[in-house]
Amino acid sequence: MRFTAIGLLILLGSVPAHAESSYVTSDVTIATTTGGVPQDIPARLLKPEGDGPFPAIVMLHDCSGLGPRSSGAPGRWSALLAGQGYVVIIPDSFTPRGFPQGVCTAPFGPQTNTVNPVPRAADALATLAFLRTLPYIDGKRIGVMGGSHGGTTTLAANIFATGQPNGFAAAIAFYPGCGGRLGEWNVDRHPAPGPVTGYIGTYRPAAPLLILIGEKDDWTPAADCKVMAERAQAAGYPVTIKIYPGAYHAFDNNSSPRYIAERRNINKPDGRGATTGGDAAAWADSINEVKSFFARTLAR
Repeated sequence: MRFTAIGLLILLGSVPAHAESSYVTSDVTIATTTGGVPQDIPARLLKPEGDGPFPAIVMLHDCSGLGPRSSGAPGRWSALLAGQGYVVIIPDSFTPRGFPQGVCTAPFGPQTNTVNPVPRAADALATLAFLRTLPYIDGKRIGVMGGSHGGTTTLAANIFATGQPNGFAAAIAFYPGCGGRLGEWNVDRHPAPGPVTGYIGTYRPAAPLLILIGEKDDWTPAADCKVMAERAQAAGYPVTIKIYPGAYHAFDNNSSPRYIAERRNINKPDGRGATTGGDAAAWADSINEVKSFFARTLAR
């Protein structure tokens, strides 16, 4: 299918539009693993018109997945970036593993372990490898980006790429969960579930990382990411964080903030409940941050 970037942005919901290029979309299959078992997952590929070689971005969806309950954020960001001249690919980690409706309110337990952010990092790296097989991709200029569940997966994938030749060249995590084990970084919770009570170690990313998060986020608290970023910076790692005053989780949309009690939330004493909602100023600024960061880190 062929779209103009602005046309698809209108279709997916209004967003400050800067994209002008047209692109084509196609469905592809990624060979990955689940618990060491080979598995194929579907993905949507957006390719700008032309021969390339293009920089590329692996776009990781949030806990709502890519089905009928999707937040729409992966599609909005992918359309904007494809219009900026990036190849963008969106792998679906949930549907082939039995969660087409997402996992935002799914029960805690082994049923969802195969789609937690750390296992999902294997999907991101498999997608990275797939992109490098395409003749119109510049394999040294591939970034990764995701929000919420996909943001945490971005953090995990940016660790696992360490030591791999030509790993991800850049990473952007929107409102990720920084309150868990990510390589040498971890937290204490006493009791759990509940707020973080202490921090352990240092997050060591393989590529430059930008974290964008809201000050009032009660699902993935900004305080945890702030400490993680500061410790990484002190150790010499290229981590940047921007905290938007007054913004909640999922600020990059048009909806009004609302609290939903059924959402899984390890930061709450009962393990449930979180607020999401758009913030026009934060969303507009985040577009500029994303464009600037990828232009700088994925430049030739």
